[in-house]
Amino acid sequence: MSSSSAAPAAKPPMREALVAAAFQLFLERGYEQTTVDDIVALAGVGRRSFFRYFPSKEDVVFPDHERCLADMTAFLAASDEGHEPVRRVCDAARLVLGMYAENPTFSVQRYRLTKQVPGLRAYELSVVWRYEQALAEYLRGRFAGRPDGTLRADVIAAGVVAAHNNALRSWLRSDGLGDAGAAVDHALGYVQRAFADTPGPPPAPVLAGPAPEGGAEDVVVLVSRRDAPLWRVVQELEAAFGRT
Repeated sequence: MSSSSAAPAAKPPMREALVAAAFQLFLERGYEQTTVDDIVALAGVGRRSFFRYFPSKEDVVFPDHERCLADMTAFLAASDEGHEPVRRVCDAARLVLGMYAENPTFSVQRYRLTKQVPGLRAYELSVVWRYEQALAEYLRGRFAGRPDGTLRADVIAAGVVAAHNNALRSWLRSDGLGDAGAAVDHALGYVQRAFADTPGPPPAPVLAGPAPEGGAEDVVVLVSRRDAPLWRVVQELEAAFGRT
């Protein structure tokens, strides 16, 4: 069979085609200047097809979060009493990282776009809140009957989200370079050591890069109270590295 008779490349599924068309226009024209009609025209489909997959223009910016939230909910629902609860919610948060790491280029583009559009930042916060509530609901069930069980669940869920997002955003700011998994593991280690019944050994430090030529690596030792809130620990670390 000659090469000229090879089958043409398959077109991407409609959902992916709509996302690709939307982001092409967002990058060329800007988010506010792009309409749903523009997106469907470029994708070669009708408006009805767009709204079959996405309730609004905002939803096309976050096409994978509903799937990820469903995966997280199922992951937590499959837990049993043998799972240490804090470690379990940290593992659930890693599912979100996996979603971002599947397509670093798209994730970085979305991060930049979201920073520019206040409405998208508000939408993203609502998505993050839903992740946090899924974690908190699982923890409330595990801590039921304990003193301050609901409070403990809510604080840990918020800490997991804060630690995960701190590492994730640092990775996105670096244009998706480096080991995002190691950075998130390092951040979530603070939560596990602070709250888990069996926190395990401290994680290995995450190195931002090689030391300057001819000079020694900087070593930062942070001393903090055991009961210090996670946000304070993160704030002190950022100050130590000059990121405030």
